[in-house]
Amino acid sequence: MDLDLRGKKALVIGSSQGLGKAIASELALEGADVMLASRSEDKLRRVQQELRDLAAGGQVEYTTVDVTDQLQIEHLIERTSEVFGGRIDILVNNAGGPPPASFEELEDEAWLQAFQLNLLSYVRMIRSVLPLMKTDGGRIVNIASSSVKQPIPGLILSNTMRMGVLGMTKTLSQELAPYGILINTAAPGKIETDRIMQLNQKRADQHGISVQEAARQEMQGIPLGRFGTPEEFAKAVVFLLSGANTYITGTLQVIDGGAMNAV
Repeated sequence: MDLDLRGKKALVIGSSQGLGKAIASELALEGADVMLASRSEDKLRRVQQELRDLAAGGQVEYTTVDVTDQLQIEHLIERTSEVFGGRIDILVNNAGGPPPASFEELEDEAWLQAFQLNLLSYVRMIRSVLPLMKTDGGRIVNIASSSVKQPIPGLILSNTMRMGVLGMTKTLSQELAPYGILINTAAPGKIETDRIMQLNQKRADQHGISVQEAARQEMQGIPLGRFGTPEEFAKAVVFLLSGANTYITGTLQVIDGGAMNAV
């Protein structure tokens, strides 16, 4: 299947590692021009070199950004537009999850930080790219979490903010459809990333077991019997971002190996 991504201009947030890096890699493999963006310049530089080695003819550039800072977002959009000739066809919103905690452990500051990172940053990024997408259409995928369908104990900040992303995405799918902009939410389940390893470590510490045992117990709840890989998640997301997707918008795509019991 031709995904019709060659020459498309893609901006991938949080692409120095994990799911964002995997999505950027798949886009580069399909011939898209990719702008990497995250806070760590050292990581971005390494990922840029990796992707340039495998890219199918497209550009791979990077810009550092703290997505909780509006001025840095504006700079990112300006530089991406400049590098890509005034175009951004694809946006991937992706931010690391807030820390695990119970409700009573959290002060206002933690809630505000989670809001800025996991919801407001998505709002600001979309608002900033829309003037560049409205003329020729585009694709947006907001990365959330399977918690939007089945809240995860101990992750109240993530559970709350990701639901906001889901509601925003559904609403925007109706507002943006007349401009040929398709927008969807992608929700990873247990994917082998640093985030999952950190949660396994916390669970191991809480229950006095090894990290390996904590992971084994988690896998028991997944019908496919294992964690997913970032590459598996990325392939599903890249289809939603591609020209092959012409009629899917406003949906929630859960990539979790069948773990979720909710319908």
